[in-house]
Amino acid sequence: MKKTLLVVCAVVLAASLAFAAGPKTYQVTGPVLEITNDLIVVQKGKDRWEIARGADTKVMGDLKIGSKVTVEYRMTATIVEVKDAKAKETKKK
Repeated sequence: MKKTLLVVCAVVLAASLAFAAGPKTYQVTGPVLEITNDLIVVQKGKDRWEIARGADTKVMGDLKIGSKVTVEYRMTATIVEVKDAKAKETKKK
């Protein structure tokens, strides 16, 4: 009985850690306007969404221009520029 409870707790803990590991995912749905090896462009309303695509991107079905798709993506920082608050204060004086 104790072993079963321990195993269940371990499985629940492992599952919660797996889900908490990465950033939130988002989706966009619409027709495909453009496709390249590293880009998928989707029309959402009046907006044109350009989403990066890598070798590890899974494509389920026949991806072609005009197809209605749902793309799941994550936001990834490419550059972070820190603005130092202290530097601004000394410039003001």
